[in-house]
Amino acid sequence: MPHLVILYTPDLDLPAEQGGSDMGALCRALASTLCAQVDEAGKPVFPTGGVRVLAYPAAHCAVADGGAAGHAAGGGAGYAFVYLNLRMGRGRSAATHMAVGRALEAVAQAHFAALLASHHIGITLQIDEGLEVFDARHSSIHPLFQRPANG
Repeated sequence: MPHLVILYTPDLDLPAEQGGSDMGALCRALASTLCAQVDEAGKPVFPTGGVRVLAYPAAHCAVADGGAAGHAAGGGAGYAFVYLNLRMGRGRSAATHMAVGRALEAVAQAHFAALLASHHIGITLQIDEGLEVFDARHSSIHPLFQRPANG
């Protein structure tokens, strides 16, 4: 953990000049932001090897009224939508939750700034802290980031 899952309307996969976005670049920027987070004591919030950012276009979607209000307001028809959900394990402070949320929000807003100014797009970011009833993990990634003792 953390795992950040992004669901989005498929129109965002279009080239930028057609109202789309580079979702791969967004994933990388969000992952870098998660890796850079530190808590109140200056310690990393998340293990680097546990950071996952996955983005999926919706195979089917419907947003609001389908674009009628946007068209009537002088914009193009249709709306884009992005839902970002960060799932993290328990044990971090409320201040850390807020700092992580604000950092991710800033990255998302910067990434979509041009679209927010020129198109109708909704962006939602939520953070969930798990109360797992079962949690199994197997990874050969984490050892890549383990520091040797006394090193």
